[in-house]
Amino acid sequence: MSVALETLTTNHAPPRSTAPAAVLFLFFFCSGLCGLVYQTVWLRLALASFGVITPVVSVVLAVFMLGLGLGSWLGGKYIDAAKQRLHLSALTMYGLSELVITAGALSVPSLFSIGQQALLRIGEADSTLYLSASALVIALAIMPFTIAMGTTFPFIMSFLREIGQSEKRSFSFLYIANVAGAVLGALLTAFVFIEIWGFHGTLSAAAMVNLLVGVCAIAIGRKSVLQANAGPQVSDRSSNTITVPLHFLILFVTGFTSMAMEVVWTRQFTPVLGNVVYAFASLLTAYLLSSCAGSLWYRFDAWRGKAQSVRSIMALSASAGLLPIVLTDPRLHSAVSPLLSIAPLCALLGYLTPMLIDELSEGNPSVAGRAYAFNIAGCIIGPLVAGYFMLPEVSTRIALILLAIPYLVLAIAAMEKSSPPGLPSKDKGGTWSFVWQAGLAVALFVGALFCRCWEEPLGTDKVVVKRDYAAAVTATGVGRDKTLTVNGISMTGLTTICKYMAHLPLAFKGGQSRDALTICFGMGTSFKSLASWGLNVTAVELIPSVPKVFGYFHSDADVVLGNPKAKIVIDDGRRFLKRTQQKYDVIVIDPPPPPQAAGSSLLYSEEFYREIRAHLKPGGILQQWYPYDLVGLGAAANSLNRSFPYVRVYDSLGEWGWHFLASDRPIDNPNADELLARMPQSAKNDLTEWDAKNDPAQLRHNVTEILKTGKPGYRLITNARITDDRPFNEYYWWRDNKHSFEFWRKR
Repeated sequence: MSVALETLTTNHAPPRSTAPAAVLFLFFFCSGLCGLVYQTVWLRLALASFGVITPVVSVVLAVFMLGLGLGSWLGGKYIDAAKQRLHLSALTMYGLSELVITAGALSVPSLFSIGQQALLRIGEADSTLYLSASALVIALAIMPFTIAMGTTFPFIMSFLREIGQSEKRSFSFLYIANVAGAVLGALLTAFVFIEIWGFHGTLSAAAMVNLLVGVCAIAIGRKSVLQANAGPQVSDRSSNTITVPLHFLILFVTGFTSMAMEVVWTRQFTPVLGNVVYAFASLLTAYLLSSCAGSLWYRFDAWRGKAQSVRSIMALSASAGLLPIVLTDPRLHSAVSPLLSIAPLCALLGYLTPMLIDELSEGNPSVAGRAYAFNIAGCIIGPLVAGYFMLPEVSTRIALILLAIPYLVLAIAAMEKSSPPGLPSKDKGGTWSFVWQAGLAVALFVGALFCRCWEEPLGTDKVVVKRDYAAAVTATGVGRDKTLTVNGISMTGLTTICKYMAHLPLAFKGGQSRDALTICFGMGTSFKSLASWGLNVTAVELIPSVPKVFGYFHSDADVVLGNPKAKIVIDDGRRFLKRTQQKYDVIVIDPPPPPQAAGSSLLYSEEFYREIRAHLKPGGILQQWYPYDLVGLGAAANSLNRSFPYVRVYDSLGEWGWHFLASDRPIDNPNADELLARMPQSAKNDLTEWDAKNDPAQLRHNVTEILKTGKPGYRLITNARITDDRPFNEYYWWRDNKHSFEFWRKR
């Protein structure tokens, strides 16, 4: 920071403003912090409102970046005319933008809720109509506020010119402050804020920060002397920028590839880092922290009067883009290699982006806004291309190879443009230097072709891989040792526990059940078991490719799918319930592991249970299975007990997890003989397919062992519960570590 501040204030007249550089740095630091808070929380609220599906994630991120790009371009283009017409300082207009952002923090959740209700009668979550309509609603909800975020860069750059503090590298100064704040925002939001305050409390806290920044900026701006011609003026340079179109192309391509790679990394690293929120937060933090380090590196080089050449950065970026393939090969991986593997590329791009925009703009907010908009345009398109066109067709390894190729092409194109004007290149090797850099990239390209990724199993067993926009689904193994993995995470195996998830609630229900629903398809075991009762069965699955491997796990899958009473719906479970009027005798939920997975709380929350209760017939039964996890178990049980008046819990077969049965009517407790007498022979045959086959005595023993563990509810000594606003099971880091902090504080 000291280098940045020294560079900004060197060789300029004393500022005629009450806003020193340190204050502006603090403003932008806070803006970056709050921006990551909003992106994180708005994304999660959008998932809860419109479905936990990849298109919603892509749309939120794309609209967020689109707003930033539009704000940057519009703010830079119209700031001078606007402040002259309104007779306001650019800092005052910046403060007004912060107040608009404050309003967004408080209003977006309500706008999402309104949009959710308006879209309930539109098609399934993978229908074109719903995807288009939900994208429009999300855009209308957050776009005005992200545009306000985008205007902050050109507004402050205009203010620096206004008070005579502008210099050719003012963009990079603000960029560092913004990215540094974003690093802290990514860490604190995921690891502390949401756990302590919940989603809405976190938004309120960030809104207060934006409000304070906005009020302070307006107060300082009113004291500043608005002089249109004060300070060093920078020409429009429109004719000059035409001579460097390559820089605009590089800004677009690096934005495109970096954000596309982030999507690929998320899928690629899931098997190593896990699918909990902290894995994603760590990946984002590593990305931002490395970018910040690269920007500081550039500022340091600029202060010394020498810069890395564009050609060298692009050539090295080609090599750095391949490191995540080489360092995360399943045969060589280590626990820390994913985060370390992305650091070099992020640092190089963190160096390159502010350097190019500084060179193009030379402190001119209009040009800087236009250049930054090019970079953000790439950031918008990159994730969409990666998520919808690349990952459904190729592995993460091939995707990263394809995304690294443009860097080498641009390095060759940039050979005539070695360094920014006025900053001689530190690359003294000329052509020979480029030869070894390009040679390194080619060597890594060749090496990457022989590496493996986690979605390409190393074993010799039969393997079936299906890919779509949501995930890479792999089916492996033979006989009973078959495994379903999603993005490299093992989901389930062929276990009789999944059969009991279906048979227990139907047998407890007794009488004539006609309709059953299972949420989370998995291997299809529970779906198949429900169908064995001869009733209408609907299965809801989020990932399109999961049902496509149903036949790999069950030889009679075609018979089940040919049953006119059985159907599979690709949709988010909660959204499916909200848009259907159907009521069910039994609803079965088997959430994917682990119970701490990102988004899993939406299948354990009180709001979800209330939705389920509204879709159960009188006396209908919910079966919720929970794996062996005592910490989250108490919160899940409390939420279930608060949502249903009658709850019983039974140990799973082999004491691995628990079966919760919940209803609005008392649940009887039959013995094994009574329960088995309620089952049709087809259901008994299904239940004994793998265990106790052709052995009625063994089947009776297994059922008896489960029933004797029954108890009402499952109340632990905890007040914790899971709600949409406070996902207790997902966010636990502060609980697990606060005692350590207290210990060191006391010392």
